[in-house]
Amino acid sequence: MKYSLGLAAVLLSSSLSALAQPAQDRVLSTQPASPAASAAVPSTSTLTPAKTPAAVTGSAGTVLSTAAPEQAQAITKAFQQRFPGIHVDAIRITPMTGIYEVQVGMDLLYTDAQVDYVLQGSLIDAKARRDLTAERLEVLQQVAFDSLPLDHAIRQVKGTGARKVAVFEDPNCGYCKQLDRTLEDVDNVTVYTFLFPILAPDSTTKSRDIWCAADPAKAWQAWMLKGELPPTADCQTPIQDNLALGRKLNVQGTPALFFADGTRVNGALPLDALKKKLAAQPG
Repeated sequence: MKYSLGLAAVLLSSSLSALAQPAQDRVLSTQPASPAASAAVPSTSTLTPAKTPAAVTGSAGTVLSTAAPEQAQAITKAFQQRFPGIHVDAIRITPMTGIYEVQVGMDLLYTDAQVDYVLQGSLIDAKARRDLTAERLEVLQQVAFDSLPLDHAIRQVKGTGARKVAVFEDPNCGYCKQLDRTLEDVDNVTVYTFLFPILAPDSTTKSRDIWCAADPAKAWQAWMLKGELPPTADCQTPIQDNLALGRKLNVQGTPALFFADGTRVNGALPLDALKKKLAAQPG
């Protein structure tokens, strides 16, 4: 389920207090039945984008240049006048003459220079048959792995632990359990599990008990692989920070995987695909 209102509904209500989250392919992921579990959590995490140049190259090579300062300022001013309260992060030139990309957080919109018209949807390169919007979103969602607060995650080291992956998981997520079973057959990897309870009322309780266990890594594996919960416990946890972090990263379902090269996968990967992804990581 999406966390925020669709743009059309917002425009009809003459308010852009929330923008639609971009549609993404989700492979074997579980999403909350209600956004309430995460929507109430403020986004306070500071993260470093994996790539933030003035000209951004998509996966297929298209370069979008940041608009000239004067032009970007004029479009930003016009946009914010028409939609008060919306912060524009960047204005970029698109391959379509007279159409500009407007970045609002992790959302992308398109407009003319006067902001007389605003478009929401995919910008398609018809000749090359490429979704330019999807390519841009892929770049925007990259995050420098070292900027993640890894001390807020359960750390599991397998073999040399040379390769790294961070995973947002809910203890009630069936696809997360499937992923954890898959990870049993992966060696030489360090897995950082961010407890991200969004799926059920008792997800937070289970997450707390696991984090507060004497050995959180063993407690997590015992629950996810064997269905064995640790005793009830109480301690200070990073759960609220993790929820805020997930909102910052636009995590809309579990599991969500983040790799050392800054890329992400929304959903549980099968074994061969996971091994291939880890093999392509730096270091």
